[in-house]
Amino acid sequence: MAHKLGDEARAALLARFPDWTHDPARDAIQRRFQFADFAQAFGFMASVAIIAEKMDHHPEWSNVYNRVDILLTTHDCDGLSERDARLAEAIERLAGSA
Repeated sequence: MAHKLGDEARAALLARFPDWTHDPARDAIQRRFQFADFAQAFGFMASVAIIAEKMDHHPEWSNVYNRVDILLTTHDCDGLSERDARLAEAIERLAGSA
């Protein structure tokens, strides 16, 4: 079972991922990614999906043409957990931002 991050751990997570914004109402982090076209955006989503499935931790997301919006939170603990940090880190590596 995942454990919800405390205030100090949440602040550390947010500092590690400055391109992600915190949604305090949902205790989630979110980020928008933009690509050259739909094919690149969809390919990115497919790559994230494979990683998320292996981690058994799935993002909330949407895609409109070249844009992918991702929101991470852990539903099992009703807020951010280390699982979100690990998935955000993997997403950043895929996007070439880490």
